[in-house]
Amino acid sequence: MWQHLDQLTKPPRSLGRLEALAARLCAIQQTLAPVTRPRRLVVFAADHGVVAEGVSAWPAEVTGLMVANIRGGGAASNVLARTTETELRLVDVGSLADRAECAGGVMADPAVAFRDARIGPGSHNLLHEPAVRPEEFARALQIGREEARRAAEEGMAVVACGEMGIGNTTAAACLTMLLAGVPLEDAVGRGAGADEAVLERKRAVVGEAVARVRREHAAGSEQAIAALAGLEILAMAGFFLEAREAGLTIVLDGYVTTAAALIAETLAPGCAQSMLASHRSVEPGHRGALEFLQLSPFLEWELRLGEGTGALLLMPLIDAAAAICSQMRTFAELGIDSEPTG
Repeated sequence: MWQHLDQLTKPPRSLGRLEALAARLCAIQQTLAPVTRPRRLVVFAADHGVVAEGVSAWPAEVTGLMVANIRGGGAASNVLARTTETELRLVDVGSLADRAECAGGVMADPAVAFRDARIGPGSHNLLHEPAVRPEEFARALQIGREEARRAAEEGMAVVACGEMGIGNTTAAACLTMLLAGVPLEDAVGRGAGADEAVLERKRAVVGEAVARVRREHAAGSEQAIAALAGLEILAMAGFFLEAREAGLTIVLDGYVTTAAALIAETLAPGCAQSMLASHRSVEPGHRGALEFLQLSPFLEWELRLGEGTGALLLMPLIDAAAAICSQMRTFAELGIDSEPTG
């Protein structure tokens, strides 16, 4: 890949990180003419029982309200999907909301394909019991696999996941500690704007939950993962597993989607080889999770929204990376010696 990029009509590596993105894209697709369209973002939504422990600045009801907002086309993910010509699907795998009530009179956006695949009313409280039961674990993975299979069958070249679930950075922190060995003080961040009191409570909950699971289960076992995960996180993990098997290029978003990537890599080592890391968020544990996966992020924009927004922001850059690979001429084509003389 680099040999081809260095023969293009420019000083070697003069396009900087864009060339690194191009090389990564070529490596994933095993071609010097990578394809970036059509593409799809699938946003998975679910609630988390651990919210009852005061680990979030927002109440659980916000998950349902934001499901309605995305379904109605008014969220940041909708705007960025439209801007980057990325298809958007919304899959509810476990929100607490009553569908009619959370819609609140918002008219559904025909551009958003919605699937109600709720397994149950969110995950259980991971501080006191396993967050996900074995049958819920299997079903969540399967829903994600179904969505990736659909994407492959419908001709997608590039896919990404987003998430919506109040409390999910707590689950992500637990999984990052468990699977990537990131220490507590680095794994736990403010999520969606936690103040100092909430942050301290969140650290205590995560530390206690991970310690219990480490005592009871092997770190990489399905039982350990299920004890700390969320339904939407598991669905994303299933999505990544199937997307890898289908040969799709996967663009990661932020901390929560990277926690799902840790699960996928644990269950199927090598899965991360199909992934691009769009950005590194302000959540401190994201750095350690990406390093564990050996992925280098391309944006440092202090993002912390989720919903797949960071992945969507990378889409124009992967278009540019693919274009230089397939459309730029080489020095040989112009009859120019590519070695500079001075």
